[in-house]
Amino acid sequence: MHTSFSDLSSKTRSMERASITGEVRSALGLVLTVTGLERAVGIGARCVVQGRKGPVLGEVVGIDEGGTRLLPFGSWDGIRTGDRVAVAQSGDEIRPDAAWIGRVIDALGRPLDGKGRLPEGTNPCPLRQTPPPAFQRRRVGAKIDTGVKVLDVFTPICHGQRMGVFAGSGVGKSTLMSMLARSAQADVIVVGLVGERGREVQDFIQEDLGEEGLARSVVVVSTGDEPPLMRRQAAWTATAVAEHFRDQGLSVLLLIDSVTRFAMAQREIGLAGGEPPTAKGYPPTIFAELPRLMERAGPGTGEAGDITALYTVLVDGDDMDDPIADAVRGIMDGHVVLDRRIAEQGRFPAVHLLRSVSRMLPDCHSEAQYAIYRTARRAAARYADMEELHRIGAYREGTDPEVDAAIRFSAPLEEFLTQTRRESMAPEDTFGHLYNRLSEAGIQVNLARKEPANPAPLRDKLPEHVKKSIFDT
Repeated sequence: MHTSFSDLSSKTRSMERASITGEVRSALGLVLTVTGLERAVGIGARCVVQGRKGPVLGEVVGIDEGGTRLLPFGSWDGIRTGDRVAVAQSGDEIRPDAAWIGRVIDALGRPLDGKGRLPEGTNPCPLRQTPPPAFQRRRVGAKIDTGVKVLDVFTPICHGQRMGVFAGSGVGKSTLMSMLARSAQADVIVVGLVGERGREVQDFIQEDLGEEGLARSVVVVSTGDEPPLMRRQAAWTATAVAEHFRDQGLSVLLLIDSVTRFAMAQREIGLAGGEPPTAKGYPPTIFAELPRLMERAGPGTGEAGDITALYTVLVDGDDMDDPIADAVRGIMDGHVVLDRRIAEQGRFPAVHLLRSVSRMLPDCHSEAQYAIYRTARRAAARYADMEELHRIGAYREGTDPEVDAAIRFSAPLEEFLTQTRRESMAPEDTFGHLYNRLSEAGIQVNLARKEPANPAPLRDKLPEHVKKSIFDT
């Protein structure tokens, strides 16, 4: 079997100075129990098990009086009791390089695209990096032009912002990500496919992402059939790659699909390590791991760039109160909700305008843009209130002029927001077209700025006897 230089280099670093050893005592499912390492390793340490079919890399997930418990990055096939286990002194870091752009790698940083050896950089990047100090970070930057009309108007994304994309299966999360990878303003795109279906990896890379998107992207892939350590590490590796390019002063767009599969992998790891299950079987560590992962994205410090991140969340049965969805929503700087009913009506991206929020509004829009956004959103809300009555014919035209205008605006709005994955529109054109559709529906957009009136001081509103008792000395 051909082994690349980078593979040999990685294995050498993983096994160097591996002088502390133990032996396999038992194996049950994915968990390997090892004796002799209890005082030498901690949680998260890497170990190499020397089996009949070659060395297998594992990670410590639990330690108790019975021994040290390991989970594999591969398979324990061929491992027997008594096999030697050595502590690896490294292996919890990667060495990204500019040559990684345009490549597809696995969770351990090994090439998957058949394009040959993957060069390694000189600066090691820890897989579990500490987020930048909160008080040293810059504030979130200016708005990013994504080319996706519904995002640019209703849920704008800014440099260094973190957004969650919430949707059920088959509603268009991957397609939305590919649109951003093609059109969004960023120096480098890092895509983490966590627990992806093996059949869909090539479809996403060749069809959704395409040559244009791949040319400025690093794609990290871990398929659903891989062990939970690999699926979890795919998210860590993608984030570490993004941090490398951020530290070079670049603007990075990090897209991770999906956080739910990252959480499921952590659930398997936690339960195997002996943690108690809580909500929906998730162990407590997952609710600690989510902010540790996501806080690493965001604005940088000093001369560093920033990481703008989008994390997709797979909500089972479209349940937005799922424990993972609820936890992620509290961490993010906004959320985009993809609605199955909208997708079934043929409008893609299937973003639910009224349930999606960007916490960067209103400051990221200009005054005119915010006026157009506010007017269009109000019209959409008015139509949503009366939609059922209108469909069954219970609403009579002329009853409410505002509702009449909202009904006239609904169809043009849906048509306008429909966008193919290869289509892109500049934000200034997007707002211009939306303004025209509002005008055609008879909806006036007040672009004039209104200065807020200064309220009268409190003491001027009080009765005389109260003012005398409070303010007179």
